[in-house]
Amino acid sequence: MVDELQIDQIQKVLMPIPQRNGMVSEQKDIKISVGRSMSVGMGVDELLAKYASGERDFRGVLLRGVDLSGCNLSGVNLKGANLHQANLCGANLSGANLHRAYLSEANLAFADLSGSLLQGANLAKANLCGADLSGSNLKVAFMWEANLTEADLKGANLDEAILTRTIMPNGKMHQ
Repeated sequence: MVDELQIDQIQKVLMPIPQRNGMVSEQKDIKISVGRSMSVGMGVDELLAKYASGERDFRGVLLRGVDLSGCNLSGVNLKGANLHQANLCGANLSGANLHRAYLSEANLAFADLSGSLLQGANLAKANLCGADLSGSNLKVAFMWEANLTEADLKGANLDEAILTRTIMPNGKMHQ
């Protein structure tokens, strides 16, 4: 979480900005969200301990490159989380909120993403081979060069999803 010292540092950054002509102008109408929408780094052990204690809200968390393979995170809220290059192979993310999550180059092979919200998620170059995406919402998801070989897409919403150069469940590349 963001403490008072960090808030003070943020406010100092937003002080009046000198202009090229020597005049000073003020920034107006700047709103800072210091809640969960800010990316906060978290280790795997901390995340799993909090999840085990019943916490499910991990919006905006920074989990870049972590290994969560085989973990049960069903119903977790990772909205806007950064999971770039994360290993989620075989993980249970059924019913998870991954709205606008950054999952590029993530390994989601054989993961259970059934009923999950992946609307607007970045899944560029993600490995979704054999993943269960049945009933998931992938509307406007960015799936450029993703691998969906043998993935289950029954009932999935792919409206407006970017599937350029994506390997589809039947092994054919989507153009």
